[in-house]
Amino acid sequence: MQREHRKAVVAAYKERKVATGVYIVRCPATGQQWVGSAPDLATIWNRLSFTLRQGSDPHRSLQSAWREQGADGFAFAVLERVDVDEISYGRERALRARVEHWCEALHAEPI
Repeated sequence: MQREHRKAVVAAYKERKVATGVYIVRCPATGQQWVGSAPDLATIWNRLSFTLRQGSDPHRSLQSAWREQGADGFAFAVLERVDVDEISYGRERALRARVEHWCEALHAEPI
């Protein structure tokens, strides 16, 4: 029975609807903000915080702020979900445009 349950769980995971979109990382103590896009918004914060904890994030200002403030000094939020079914062609370009829009609107740095 356990094997069948596991197969069902794996199948459900593979069939889940992935939310693509734009997110923001804020450091309230410094007022800094970073905006990025991700093909899967549900997993991006885990991946990003892992690279920051390891000290290997390529975005220097974000990594520097992380070192100074620590993990508790940051907030993560989803800004916008993008329906990828509507944008099958040029998805990356559309996401870049949305990141640029939010960076300008919020005076944030792109990541």
